[in-house]
Amino acid sequence: MAALTPGTAPDIRSAKRLVVKIGSALLVDRRTGLKQGWLSALAMDVAEAKVRGTDVVLVSSGSIALGRKVLDLPAGVLTLEQSQAAAAVGQIRLARAYEEVLATHGITTAQVLVTLEDTEDRRRYLNSRATMETLLSLGVVPIVNENDTVATDEIRFGDNDRLAAQIAVAVGADQLILLSDVDGFYSANPKEDPTATRFDLVEDITPDIEAMAGDPISGLSKGGMKTKLLAAKTAVAGGCAMAIMEGSALRPLKALAEGAPRTWFVAQSDPQTARKRWINAMKPHGELVLDAGAVAALRAGKSLLPAGVIRVIGQFGRGEPVAILSPEGVVLGKGLVRYTAVEAKAIAGHRSGDIAGILGYQGRAALVHRDDMVV
Repeated sequence: MAALTPGTAPDIRSAKRLVVKIGSALLVDRRTGLKQGWLSALAMDVAEAKVRGTDVVLVSSGSIALGRKVLDLPAGVLTLEQSQAAAAVGQIRLARAYEEVLATHGITTAQVLVTLEDTEDRRRYLNSRATMETLLSLGVVPIVNENDTVATDEIRFGDNDRLAAQIAVAVGADQLILLSDVDGFYSANPKEDPTATRFDLVEDITPDIEAMAGDPISGLSKGGMKTKLLAAKTAVAGGCAMAIMEGSALRPLKALAEGAPRTWFVAQSDPQTARKRWINAMKPHGELVLDAGAVAALRAGKSLLPAGVIRVIGQFGRGEPVAILSPEGVVLGKGLVRYTAVEAKAIAGHRSGDIAGILGYQGRAALVHRDDMVV
């Protein structure tokens, strides 16, 4: 991603990898159910982005709201069991709706259901990240939602704003768009304070900016401005710019490109730089000593394969940080390892094609992938 001149906003048409979060109120009407016309128009926006060469991930609310309508559940707060039942009914309908509208543009979709635990546990995080990367490399548009059918309060995000930010960072997106029922970030709640003004651009999330965040807006969505600001902090720290805009108009992404009201939160670095900085700050749980050939391969930008490892030191689990050393013991960098210490010791020095025979299952070819490494 090219560096922005201070004071300028990103252009959605230049996004390399785009995550779009869709709120429940945009997608589901309390009385009539799914807003088919709006969803079909959004599919046109997605198709246009794909034609430009942009990878697209959709983080969609709406499964509970949609399932609630189908099941004719009463008004008011649902019990946990009712919410999970509504999600189970709504998820399949929501996935089918996206599949149908995007298939008309020749786009394949995939449903990805996650919980907070999936992003906090490094092993699950790496697995889900690898799956998303594979889907995107195949031209698929993943439809992501919180797995409401199994998530309880202690393993919930609680809102899809923060989920979208976590997904954006995980997949290395350079732009995140929150389609909401407000047209940006204001100095105060505009529904309560007529003097409130909208920020077109936020280059630094200061304590003063944080103090301005109000709370919720619609009856269908759970994410107020505080959650959107938390999402912005997560996104920009991961090198991803984030926009908040009102999304009820048909073709909202086209409207954003054409100058619709919005607030952009600007990232100070690109996703790759931010991720490398994050990995570099971790304390290693073990060490991998390489042979000369592996050292040369890493310096050429390759992943670390088991064949290039001559010694494994320490105890570590999958997804944990390890130091990467030269044959002489010089630290070359750090990386997130894809195998436990026991597994790494078993496959060290062997070809990737031998992994299944040694471990009894088909693992990943790389011991440390280049995207999870700082050299």
